[in-house]
Amino acid sequence: MLDQLTILAPGLLGGSVARAAKARGAAAKIVIWARRAETRLSLAEQPWCTATCETPEEAVKGADLVVIAAPVDMIVPLTRRIASSLKPGAVVCDVGSVKGEISRLGHEAVSGESHFIGAHPMAGSEKTGWEHGDANLFEGRTCFVTPVASSSTPATAKVVAFWKELGAEVVTIDPDKHDEIVAHISHLPQVLASSLCAFLSSRDPGWRNFAGGGLRDTTRIAASDPKLWKTILSENRDEVLRALRDFQDELQGLHAALANRDYVEVSARLERGRAYRDKFRPAP
Repeated sequence: MLDQLTILAPGLLGGSVARAAKARGAAAKIVIWARRAETRLSLAEQPWCTATCETPEEAVKGADLVVIAAPVDMIVPLTRRIASSLKPGAVVCDVGSVKGEISRLGHEAVSGESHFIGAHPMAGSEKTGWEHGDANLFEGRTCFVTPVASSSTPATAKVVAFWKELGAEVVTIDPDKHDEIVAHISHLPQVLASSLCAFLSSRDPGWRNFAGGGLRDTTRIAASDPKLWKTILSENRDEVLRALRDFQDELQGLHAALANRDYVEVSARLERGRAYRDKFRPAP
């Protein structure tokens, strides 16, 4: 058990971390900082929050582990801001879905007697806000932990143990490899779902009333926060562009097969897609 867990800027993931840590006895004390005063007042009333603080510097004092749950473009600035307030041996991690620059710059920001180890639980939702948090959100979900080459081994082990305690299945991986993977399995699906809905919005708006489960399932994540995703796509721009380029080649191949009435090729592509989908792990 951690003596003190501090969570900065909790949204859905940060709120879920607090709930999960409380439910599983992962921390004796859970301290939270949120930017807005009204949010801090609401959080202070929650049974899984021990205390709230007016500044991130105050919130991290005495913390064994700090989880930064801010948008990806704010993680490094927050890390730099709290660096001098961390106690010796404190470990900082995050929940951002981009890891390359965050892991490197975060490590540089706190290098010395404290440590930064990047993390990314694959447990998001189209919903936002700490109010939608769930103590079981991480159960059976993958959580990437992304130390850099010079990261502390004990600090990395501490972050791995924490996420396992919350129920996640931890994968320790190079930060840049993480960004390549999630560009394909997370960021590309978001772009496709949002683009499909944007395309359909240019057609007769009444068509949406005829939609069945297929369109709803395919486009569920198009309901995600556009501002949040604009930032993620900006931070992982190069890898997302590579994934989009390769997907365009795949889509063009299907287009050509259908245009040429090459139904053998059409069937082969559909079968290949089904085979990949059939091998997904069961959902947690």
